[in-house]
Amino acid sequence: MLNLSVHIDQQSGFCFGVVYAIEMAEGILDEQGYLYCLGDIVHNDEEVNRLTKKGLKIIEHEEFNHLQGEKVMIRAHGEPPSTYQTALKNNITLIDASCPVVLKLQNRVKNSYDKSEHIYIYGKHGHAEVKGLLGQTGNNAVVFQDISELDISTIPKSITLYSQTTKSTDKFYEIYQMLQDNGIVVNAHDTICRQVSNRDKELREFASRYDKIIFVSGTKSSNGKVLYQVCKNTNPYTHFVSNVDQLDKNWFGPDESIGICGATSTPMWLMEAVKEKLLAY
Repeated sequence: MLNLSVHIDQQSGFCFGVVYAIEMAEGILDEQGYLYCLGDIVHNDEEVNRLTKKGLKIIEHEEFNHLQGEKVMIRAHGEPPSTYQTALKNNITLIDASCPVVLKLQNRVKNSYDKSEHIYIYGKHGHAEVKGLLGQTGNNAVVFQDISELDISTIPKSITLYSQTTKSTDKFYEIYQMLQDNGIVVNAHDTICRQVSNRDKELREFASRYDKIIFVSGTKSSNGKVLYQVCKNTNPYTHFVSNVDQLDKNWFGPDESIGICGATSTPMWLMEAVKEKLLAY
């Protein structure tokens, strides 16, 4: 036995937007026995598998476009206007679990577009939330993951800058400053979710307390990638796992203290399963 001391970060786990979506889905599954969801309800395969066993049916837009008269959940990431138009046409009842923070951002982007502003969005190409934001602009906004993607010489002299809600606050303001330094007038809207951005400081403090850190997250989670890096920068002995089978006993020494934390899309039950396995070493 390694006699590990293991602690779970109680601040980690689902954000309120994900909690809301999953509770809504579980209520309908208990009542109806099945429910369609447009895309993964959360970027965590283990949680998706759990809900799939309860009757959740994950579909993509191609299948959604051919459904008729069904109930379909919109997850926390939100959807573009075209999804709502398809639902009306096909007599689909939408169970809208879009995160309020995302909906507010969509409205702000739409208002900027209606005013003919040049919109730039700092976000991940192809991400569900970003697709929803692009839809508010008729796909006319410029999306970039890194400022190196932009040709500064071709950027309009005045732009409106938004961010995907789960991006790094520090990186957003770094981009804002670089654009300003290049003579571009930037109307910047800090639309990053504070439940996500405030995790930076909390996780740095948590990661510094233990010999080793196990960061639990799905590989599709953008937020997970950001927060894992926060932990890794603070504590080099940080390991990323998506499930208990990825744990390696050789990572640990006798009597070490281990901290377990995760993304805003990581279920608490999964972090508890990781703790259980570590205590058995």
